[in-house]
Amino acid sequence: MYIVYSLLLGFLALISLPWWLLQMARLGKYRAGFRERLGLVPSRLQNGGLGHAGCIWIHAVSVGEVLAVSQLVGELTKADPSRHVFVSTTTATGQALARQRFGETRVFYMPLDFTFAIRPYLRALRPSVLILAETEFWPNLLHSAHRHGAAVAVVNARISDRSFPRYCRFREFFSRVLSNVDLFLAQTDEDARRLRAIGAPEARVAVSGNLKFDIRLSSGSAITEDLRRAIATGVGLKDAPVIVCGSTTEGEEEYVLAAFRQVLQEFPAAVMILAPRHPERFEKVAGLIAASGISFVRRSTWNPQDTTAALTGSIFLLDSVGELASVYALAGVAFVGGSLVPLGGHNILEPAQHGVAVLTGPHTFNFREIVRIFTEPEKASEKKAAKAEGPGLLVVTTENLGSVICELLRNPRERERLGRRARELFLENTGATKKTLAALEPLLGRHKAKTL
Repeated sequence: MYIVYSLLLGFLALISLPWWLLQMARLGKYRAGFRERLGLVPSRLQNGGLGHAGCIWIHAVSVGEVLAVSQLVGELTKADPSRHVFVSTTTATGQALARQRFGETRVFYMPLDFTFAIRPYLRALRPSVLILAETEFWPNLLHSAHRHGAAVAVVNARISDRSFPRYCRFREFFSRVLSNVDLFLAQTDEDARRLRAIGAPEARVAVSGNLKFDIRLSSGSAITEDLRRAIATGVGLKDAPVIVCGSTTEGEEEYVLAAFRQVLQEFPAAVMILAPRHPERFEKVAGLIAASGISFVRRSTWNPQDTTAALTGSIFLLDSVGELASVYALAGVAFVGGSLVPLGGHNILEPAQHGVAVLTGPHTFNFREIVRIFTEPEKASEKKAAKAEGPGLLVVTTENLGSVICELLRNPRERERLGRRARELFLENTGATKKTLAALEPLLGRHKAKTL
């Protein structure tokens, strides 16, 4: 089975090679860590404890997953300071954040799912446990880790509405792949049910909650403090309402800009902080703003000491990576993108934990349970108080985005209530890290790595 899979994967890689090369040439994507993805173990890992049997290998695809496992990594290290924890990522943005949080001697790019690329890492790291965040069911990785003698766990597991039918279609294949996993820790009961439906052994599936509720963000980053000073004093915007539109994607900025034009008619001193999801789109979004006629300032060229660069009635384009989470603290109203178009939405927990009034579009299937917790707390929570407090999130459309923002800006009491409720619901659902650690405990140190 694995030979057939590898041949098909190799064939797909070969026929798609021109596209990959084009992406690397035009956008620089996938160029970073290319040697590591092919199985060349970087020498910098040597200083992170490479070769000490019993280490833990955690794979977190991108920024969201890195944030989700951050507290887990910290607790694993705290419980046993001699334990070496290595973290792999797939994306460049995830890699940058992981190196910042865990140190570059413990972080590397995930190898491609070919045995020749995976085996050098298993030999070098000699992991006793492989932990995968969310839904990384790579057949060769799971099979090779199992053969190597490592325990395998999938934490914060979820099966999206879009991927579930595909998994069911190939249930026979995935049931064999998932037999290599010792433990599945699902975000919700529904995710656990779906895992069992696609072939995960029932006795190995448990529910531990969502690790993203345990992420703690700072509201005091350098960019946040600079903007806070600029808004409060530097450019005369003491009372200017701030709207943060984060993680916007292709096809959404036009609606966001139209909404801001509507806001400016009633609140001419308003400031919008606009953060596109993908760095390769920064230039395109800058062009869209310029064409709209709304004045704007780019984070990449902004000098916070220049008090002549007024932000009044303008857009602050956050063309940077890793700063959005803390910038949400400045918002009176926050809109989380990827949701006005059918892409599944993005994480609403970042603005929620800052106590900000949060808006999202109708397309949130990638975060269905989180959105349900915030929009239907009386159904998602066993706490009776939830029935009286109401939702902590508003769902908007392309047609009413501007009018809803204006209504919240007119009504500070409702805006503050919505933000307060969002933070309350966020705090009510914490604790997944503690449950995850307890469930992983039997696996830690149980397995000894074999020599390949």
